[in-house]
Amino acid sequence: MTKRSSDVVWHPESIAREDREQLLSQKGTCLWFTGLSGSGKSTIANQVCFDLHQLGRHTALLDGDNIRHGLNGDLGFDDLSRVENIRRISEVAKILTQSGTIVLTAFISPFREDRQQAREKMGAEDFIEVFVDSPVDLCEKRDPKGLYAKARAGELKNFTGIDSPYEEPTSPELILKNDGPDLETLSLKVIDLLKEQGRI
Repeated sequence: MTKRSSDVVWHPESIAREDREQLLSQKGTCLWFTGLSGSGKSTIANQVCFDLHQLGRHTALLDGDNIRHGLNGDLGFDDLSRVENIRRISEVAKILTQSGTIVLTAFISPFREDRQQAREKMGAEDFIEVFVDSPVDLCEKRDPKGLYAKARAGELKNFTGIDSPYEEPTSPELILKNDGPDLETLSLKVIDLLKEQGRI
């Protein structure tokens, strides 16, 4: 990352965050879904997004694969690229959260340090870490994109859970065991947490 020029000065906005949140009747929040490939992060986040929309809530969904089609299309999957991937997403999520939006991010984000930096960047009060807990053998059985098979065959390098580590969260705000409950039940757990914390 290049060093920011001293000529770049922060320009304040005329509309306060609180005014945007009042207009939307919700608090800007980032739900950070993390877990192995195939754990169900994107599927669950998408369902939560849909259910919140049905409740009249304003949301934005940032999915790992989708973001790599545009904003992060220039990044690979080596450790440095993964760090930069999460840094960029954190910046986008912060902007959206400060606008009063409920942001749902679905990224493997395998390193604890990167997730901690995302939390610090947004502020702990805006950040909810959701660990989608599915064991690697179950994720490999699902293998919806055929990625585990490619990784086992040596066709895909730096694949999380095979030849690249995944560091499980030590104290996430919510753990979703995605090994049996239906999608609606998992989504409801997330929405119930938002209600309990007075965010919606």
